[in-house]
Amino acid sequence: MLSPRRHLPLTWAIAALLAILYGPLLGHWVDGWLNKTISIQHEYFSHGLLGLPFAAYIAWGKRPAWGDLPPRCHPLGLALVGLAGLMYLTRLPDWMNLSLPVMLGGLCLSLKGRAGLRLQAVALMLVALATPNQLPYLIEPYILPLQQLIASVAGFLLVQLGIPVTVESIYLYVNGQTVEVAPHCAGLKLLFTSLYVALMLAYWTGAYSSRLRMGLFFGGTVAMSVAGNILRNTLLSYFHGVGRSGAFDWLHEGWGGDLYSALMLLTLVLLLRFIQDHVPPSLNLAVPSAGSSQSL
Repeated sequence: MLSPRRHLPLTWAIAALLAILYGPLLGHWVDGWLNKTISIQHEYFSHGLLGLPFAAYIAWGKRPAWGDLPPRCHPLGLALVGLAGLMYLTRLPDWMNLSLPVMLGGLCLSLKGRAGLRLQAVALMLVALATPNQLPYLIEPYILPLQQLIASVAGFLLVQLGIPVTVESIYLYVNGQTVEVAPHCAGLKLLFTSLYVALMLAYWTGAYSSRLRMGLFFGGTVAMSVAGNILRNTLLSYFHGVGRSGAFDWLHEGWGGDLYSALMLLTLVLLLRFIQDHVPPSLNLAVPSAGSSQSL
């Protein structure tokens, strides 16, 4: 068996090759997410600004455990590395993007076998879920009910404020102005980001060990994301209907939207803290014995 020291040149060679291949690609992602110069579908994965460094932190922290694993090459690992190479060589943006998690998973299997893949499973999952792809585009045709729900509730809230509103399917007519709850305005981006951050928080705090807490946390995350997006669309409809174009642009495409998203993500921390403080890790339901009796 080779000593860890003899593995260092191979490790650094692989790291250098990955940096050469994927460094420019990651730089393109980050620039697109920060400056919004990437496609709308790829903006849905801007949570990678948080998740990719966190994945690297997790992998770095597992260096001792990784070194303790014996070298073991799984045949599937070599196949995945080859597949990732072919995907990268196509020069097609989506295939090149997806080649990154395939390559990393293949390297784990090739170097340490299944044990290495299990060890880095969380980091790999965070990378995969932050990799831009066309999934949002494929989902959008099926979220019409969500768009209609958002439009209906936003219209109801505006009526309560004394604003004349007419709702037709996904359209709101406010003071003669038309507001459309488009697919990319239905909150998918905020929902994806919220679930991703919830996953990070669950791992960071160790709360994932309780199925009850995780069920409540992720269920609450979805509910808060939908409610937050309804409130945002209500405000946007109001600003557009009363002619406050500056406030509309600030919340819709300006830094106000980023601030709103950040506040929504902050509420996830408060939600998890509340669940940890008030919900036991599991519910132990006492089963009465055969000789016991209960009166109503």
